[in-house]
Amino acid sequence: MIDANLNRSSEGLRVLEDVARFLLDNTELSQRLRAVRHDLAQETKPLRIGLLSQRDAEHDVGHPYPVPPGERELNIKTTSLQGSLDLVTANAKRVEESLRVVEELAKLPEVSSMLNSASFEQMRFTVYTLEQDLISRISRRDKTERMLGLYVILDRQFLAGRDELDIARQIIGGGARVIQLRDKSQFYQDKKRKLLLIAQKLKELCSQANILFIINDYLDLAMAVDADGLHIGQEDLPLPIVRRELPIDKIVGCSVTTLSQATKAQNEGADYISVGSIFPTTTKKKATVVGVDIIRELKQIVSIPLVAIGGINQNNVSEVVAAGVDAVSVISAVLSDKDIMEAVQKLVAKVESVKGECQNQ
Repeated sequence: MIDANLNRSSEGLRVLEDVARFLLDNTELSQRLRAVRHDLAQETKPLRIGLLSQRDAEHDVGHPYPVPPGERELNIKTTSLQGSLDLVTANAKRVEESLRVVEELAKLPEVSSMLNSASFEQMRFTVYTLEQDLISRISRRDKTERMLGLYVILDRQFLAGRDELDIARQIIGGGARVIQLRDKSQFYQDKKRKLLLIAQKLKELCSQANILFIINDYLDLAMAVDADGLHIGQEDLPLPIVRRELPIDKIVGCSVTTLSQATKAQNEGADYISVGSIFPTTTKKKATVVGVDIIRELKQIVSIPLVAIGGINQNNVSEVVAAGVDAVSVISAVLSDKDIMEAVQKLVAKVESVKGECQNQ
C-alpha cells in the first residue's frame, strides 16, 4: 500500500510539474512542485529498497486486465480528460489522496518509526494550495489568450444616454473581441442598481457571442454579474487585494504609463496591461501621452498581453499594431461614428491585416 501510493504521488506530481513548466511556462510553480516531489523522495529514501522488494506489479489485483470491447469504449468515454483543467484536477486529486493514505499508514505502530505522518500531512496541504494556483492560472490563461484584436470600451458618459445593449450588439457584429463597461460618474453609488442591470444584460450578450466582458473599476459589480474580469487603474484598489477577492478564474487588467508600473503590475498578478495614452485623446483630457515607442519597450520586459489605448483611430491603428500590441482599445473611434458596426469592421480589418503582415515578415 505504501509503495503503490508513493508511486501515485510521485507520478502525479511529475505531471503537475510538467504542466507548470511546459504548459504555463511558470518557473515559480514548477519549482514549488519539484520541491514537493524531492521532499517526498527524501522522506521515503530509507524505505526505498524495502518497498521495491515487496513490489509485485504483475500479480497485483489492481493491475490492468483485458476488458470486452463494448466496456472498453465506455471506459474511455467516461475517463477521458476534456482539457488541461481536468488534467490538473485528476492528478492533484491523485497526489492528495495517495498522500493521505501514506499519512494514515504512517500512524500505525509498525510503520511510525520509519515514516513521519506529519510530513505527509504537510505535503498534502501544500499540494492543495498548488492545485488552486494551477487551476487559477490555467483558467485565466484561457481568457487572456482571447485578449486579441479590438477591445471596445462602452463608456456610459460618452454614450450620453444611448442604449448600451444596442451599441454592444453592433460592436459584437463588427467583430470586436472584448467589451468593457465603464462608468466614471461621481454618482455611481446612487445608480448602482441601474448599472447592475445593464452589466447583467451585457454579460449575457457577451457570453452568447463568446467574447470577453470586463468591468472597469468596480470589484463588487464584476463579482455580482460574473464578469470575465476587472480593469483597474493606478488609483483604484491595490492589485493584490483585487486578486485576492476575485474568483480564481477571473482576469485583472491594469492601466500603466511607465515601465516600472508595468513590471509591478505583472509581478502582483495582472493578467494583461493597458498602456496609454498612446496619442492625445478627447475622452481623457488629463491623460499622460506616452507615444508608440513604449510599446516596443514593454514587449521586452513583460510576458502578459499588452493592450494599447488612447487616441487610437483608423489613421494610426496600423502604427500601434505594428509596434507589437496584442489588442487595441478604443472609445471615440467607434462610439462617435454614425455606423458603429462599420467602424468596428474597418478597425478589425486593419488590425488583422497588420498582424498578418508582421507574422509574414
